[in-house]
Parts: sequence; structure tokens; C-alpha cells
Amino acid sequence: MSALHAIRDINHRLFSGYAELLRIPKTPRFAIGAVIASMPFPMIGMTITISVQNHYGSYGLAGALTAVQAIALAILSPQFGKLIDKFGQKQVSIPIIIVWTLAAIAMVTAINLQAPPWLLYCIVPFLAFVPPWGAMSRARWTYLLKGKPAKINQALSLSSVFDECMWVVGNPLASILAVISGILAFSFTGICVLIGAAMFLSVTSYTPPSQTELAKASGLTRAQYRAKEAQYRAKEAQRSAQLQSDTSSAKRAARSASLWGTGMIAICATWFSVGAFQSATGISIIAFAKEQNMAQYTGFVFACFSFSSLMGALIYGAKNWMIPLWKRFYFCLAVVNIGIGSFVFAKHLWVIMIIYLLIGVCQAPTWINGNQIMLHLVPPSRFTEGVAWMGAMNAIGSSFGSAIAGQFIDRYGSHGGFVAVTTLALISLLVAFVGFKQIKTSTETPVLNEVQV
Repeated sequence: MSALHAIRDINHRLFSGYAELLRIPKTPRFAIGAVIASMPFPMIGMTITISVQNHYGSYGLAGALTAVQAIALAILSPQFGKLIDKFGQKQVSIPIIIVWTLAAIAMVTAINLQAPPWLLYCIVPFLAFVPPWGAMSRARWTYLLKGKPAKINQALSLSSVFDECMWVVGNPLASILAVISGILAFSFTGICVLIGAAMFLSVTSYTPPSQTELAKASGLTRAQYRAKEAQYRAKEAQRSAQLQSDTSSAKRAARSASLWGTGMIAICATWFSVGAFQSATGISIIAFAKEQNMAQYTGFVFACFSFSSLMGALIYGAKNWMIPLWKRFYFCLAVVNIGIGSFVFAKHLWVIMIIYLLIGVCQAPTWINGNQIMLHLVPPSRFTEGVAWMGAMNAIGSSFGSAIAGQFIDRYGSHGGFVAVTTLALISLLVAFVGFKQIKTSTETPVLNEVQV
């Protein structure tokens, strides 16, 4: 019985906080809806790759198209986030969804008719018209739980759990459906977008007010409101600097009025480097598995990392952390970087899987910490844009890392790819510590989502 009580106690500690969040009326609808609507992220790249290869017989064309789509997504996501912060989630999301739906229909039709490749290149950038559902969902949680940092930590952890579930399900599902039929894969993804969007956008009670709405309520123009908001941020930074008796912080206070302050630049540079070495890891593992005639197990290896990350998010969000945010951020980042950097010494695929299982518990917490740092870096009216910039820099870094690892693999095999991974992982850690002062200082300023203009 004591063992049963212990299990129940652990279960209560782990899940009671998440259950409490999901018992808030309508929160399950928008939280789960955001994940369902985000299915293009794990599915579209895989669907394009398999469908184009089946109809055109070219992995080169498939890879080029997915790269164009990824780059377009990295460019457009921050702009969509900026528009959403300015005009509102529903007002901006609906036109974007319409464009994506038309692009998906055009793409699947062109592929099945084996249209000229130049036409595919013209269509594929429009498949990047995907609202930043994850950023919008996190913006709703932070608005709903304003002034409750422990609950915000749990909500961000819950969002990461949902994100991991999306990737665990999305990638293998896309490969199965695309092998059967590209039309089926695109249709399923489109249905997910429409259902998820309907679930998310039908909940309006927790939508953070847009800059336009805030400015109107204050009797100001949007430009005037943002100017007053920037002035308030500068005053808060100056007050924090005075409390710390830090003259250098006072000098930095004037620069904090801009979205692109030193802390924001440091975190985006870190996310770029994280994307670079993690994408290089993926392609290197695939090459390593093929050399060992174990390519059929690569999906299992990646699933282990995602599962471990999911468990890490659950456990991390269940605890009310007293350790400073910047310490948690650097610890989790170091575990992931050093762990993945050790793949260069692995002699068997199962060794990589075990390392993935061990270090994966720090993957989701790294992202959760990054989102929490963003709360200190940007005001509430620009939170969606800030999170979208993080994702964009990560995506651009991913394209960069894949290209570098691919060159090393072509010349030196999978070992060359892992050498590139180790180098990029160490550079990523170096970049993060170069911005140490800026990130640490940022986490010691007030949470900007808790202040009012």
C-alpha cells in the first residue's frame, strides 16, 4: 500500500498543476487547437519530400523545395507575429489560413500533374503562410496567468508537452500518408489546420488585446502607445539598475526601449546556433544509421529523444523553481549541447539512442526557459513577435546546420557529420556564454508581461 500511496503522491505532484490549468474553462480548446492547427510544421516538409520524389524521382528537387519553404517560414513567422500583436490574433490568422489552404491545393495539384519544377518553386513559399500558433497560445497563457510566475512556468511546460506530442505523431504520420498518396497527406494536414484553427479562434475570452485595441482604450494612436510603452520599459530598466547600483545597467536602460535590445540579440543568436547544431545532428544520425544498415531504426531513435523531452517538460513544469532562471537556462543548454557533442565518439546507433534518452529531459526545459526569458525582454503587446523571432532564428540556423553537415557527410561520411555537430554544439555554447551578461541582466529585470503602461 505504501508503494501505491507513493505512486499516487508522485502522480499528484506531477499532474495536479496541469489538471488545474486545463480545468480553467475553454483552455483545453485553445491549447489543443493550437497543436492541431500546427500540424503543417512536422508534416509539410516530409510530405513534399516523399511526394516530389515519387512523382519526379529527384531527392535534390525535394530537398530544394523543403529548404525554400523553411526559409520562407523563417522570414514570414516574425512578420506574422508582428501583425498579430498589432491587429489581433483572429484578424490576422484567418487571411493567412486562406492563403495556406489555396497554396496546399495548388501544390498537390501541380505535383500530381508533374508540373514544371519552376511552378513548384513559385507555389512552395506560400506553404509558409502558417500563423504562429505556438506563440499565440503562449501569449494567451501569459495573459491569462499574469502575475503568477509559477503558473506561467507550468503553462509553458504544458505547451511544450503538446508540441512534443505533435512532432512525435506528425513526422511518422506524414511519411505513412505521403507514401500512400500525396493528396491524402495534404488533405489530412488541411483538415487539421481548419479544425485546429476553429478550436483556437473560437475562444476569444483569453486573447491578449492587440496594440490597436490598447491604443484605442488609452485614447492614443498605435505609434503613440508604443512610444509610451517603450518609455515605461526604459524607466523599469533604470529602476532595476538603481536597485542593483549598477551604472552600466543604467546606460543599457536607454537601449532596452527597443525590441532589439542586447538581451534579445543574445537570445536570438543562441537560438540560431541551437538550430544549427541540432539539425546537423539529425542528418548525421541518418547517415550513421545507413552506414550501419540500421536506417529502419532512425525514427525510433528520434522518437526516444522526443519522448524524453516530453517527460522533461512534464517534470520541469511540475516544480516551482527557486533557482534563478538564468542558471536553469545555462544548465539545460549545456547538458543538451555537451551530450549531443559526444555523438562523435559513438560506435553504435544504440549508444546515440541512450544518450538521447538521458539528455532529452533537458531539451524542452531549454525552450521553456527561453520563452520565460522572453517575458523579461519584450512587453506583452509584442510577446507573439518576440517568440516568433526565436522560432525564426532557430529555423534559419537549422537550414545553415543541415547544409554544413551535408557537405561534411558527402566528403567524410557520418563521422565527418558528427565532427561538424560537435563543433557547432561547442560554438553554440560559446555564443550563449558570450551573451551571458545580457541574458543574466534581462532575467533580473521585472517580467514585462506583469507591468502596465
